[in-house]
Amino acid sequence: MDILVQPLNRVIRATPGVNLLEALRAAQVPMSYSCLSGRCGICRCRVIDGEVLDGGREQQRPLDGVDGGVLACQTYVTEPCTIEVPAPEEAVVHQARVAKGVVTAIEPLAADIRRLLIKVSKPIAFSPGQYVQIAFTPAHIRPYSMANLPGQQVLEFHVQLMPKGRVSHYIATQLKVGDSVKISGPLGAAYLRHQPVGPLLCVAGGTGLASVLSVVRGAVAAGMSNPIHLYLGVRSPREMYGLAWLDQLRSTHPSLQVHVVMASGADVHQQRRGLVTQAIEQDHPSLQGWQAYVCGSPPMVESTTLLALRKGMEAVHLHAEAFYMQAD
Repeated sequence: MDILVQPLNRVIRATPGVNLLEALRAAQVPMSYSCLSGRCGICRCRVIDGEVLDGGREQQRPLDGVDGGVLACQTYVTEPCTIEVPAPEEAVVHQARVAKGVVTAIEPLAADIRRLLIKVSKPIAFSPGQYVQIAFTPAHIRPYSMANLPGQQVLEFHVQLMPKGRVSHYIATQLKVGDSVKISGPLGAAYLRHQPVGPLLCVAGGTGLASVLSVVRGAVAAGMSNPIHLYLGVRSPREMYGLAWLDQLRSTHPSLQVHVVMASGADVHQQRRGLVTQAIEQDHPSLQGWQAYVCGSPPMVESTTLLALRKGMEAVHLHAEAFYMQAD
């Protein structure tokens, strides 16, 4: 059975019923993957022609007339098909692993935001913009994005304290410096791509700034010269943080422009009023040729994604991660 792989224009042979990711790996097709369980979303690809078996839904999916996006690790090939792998030249493989860590600092960043530093037993391989699961106890587990660069033994996280949030309440009231935690990952497909496709649009809502900081820090460290437009959206002054880090990045990367947008209570001399989507709409008639990294609440991520597509950005260049706040 043949699988035509685009844009490589390669035909690989596979046995009917084989896992798609296994077939791609066996043929040494450049393909990003990590967790192998369908959680991280990194191995997403598109079925252009043919039918596959979606292991997650346990049913065959006819893909004619729809987008055809699937996770390769959860997909089984049942007949000849054509698969489009995204940006094979940007493929990254960070095998998910579990590491022990020790809390080294818990610091206030804003009224309801904490900076959490965790030293891991050995550095975890990841790409800027990814996240991990942190198990503080067996009953207190949540995903958080790294704000630092890969290769560092101390990982930096930004935690939003949620009203009645079980895990964030534990972090605020019980977690102590010296406590042991378990970290698993990396996860997430909104990681930095290095191909020079044009200006970068980085959009953060609240503590989504952690992921965006990692992306921008990674771009600067890699010597990327792309213009970067960073939009930070917050609801009120209580959520404002990170301006010193952004100023520092702006001093080392002159083509970085920072826009702080506050929904209410803003000082009009320093921040813009409204929503990040309104600011982007005002600033950029077209986003054709741009690449985007978006991280924050689901409504912000969805509205920004729709806006970027409407302004001409190609879907393959739009990398988004939604934070689902949990109060349980």
